[in-house]
Amino acid sequence: MTETVTLIRGGLAVDDRGCLRFVNDFAFEGVKRFYQVENHRRGFIRAWHGHEKEGKYVFVAKGSALVGAVPIGNEPGNLTGLSKHVLSDKSPAVLWIPAGHYNGFKSLEEDTRIMFFSTATLEESKGDDIRLPFDAFNIWQEDFR
Repeated sequence: MTETVTLIRGGLAVDDRGCLRFVNDFAFEGVKRFYQVENHRRGFIRAWHGHEKEGKYVFVAKGSALVGAVPIGNEPGNLTGLSKHVLSDKSPAVLWIPAGHYNGFKSLEEDTRIMFFSTATLEESKGDDIRLPFDAFNIWQEDFR
């Protein structure tokens, strides 16, 4: 596993039967558990959650989300090392967020479903949990173009 936030791109195949989404280069390296998160509404923010030892892979199974990662050690407001990605079921990809980063996301569509694959057990994660307010690194403004 690398120590930098990395986007693992996938693809989408469509034919007369339907569509197939894939990220064939995602190897589930070190994964010990997974969970799915859904927000009650579009625009809801869940942030910032950090781990010194735990890494996470993030996959949007349905909808889209703005996902951010910031190195632990940054003071609130300091965006040095920020990695910011829009993940969508229309462009399958897995985002690797290594240990030593805060992470957070904002749902961009109704009924967005995000899968997290963790390198730590639940018990390991509980002992490695750092939380900050959602606006400690305020990356949530949408760019209107």
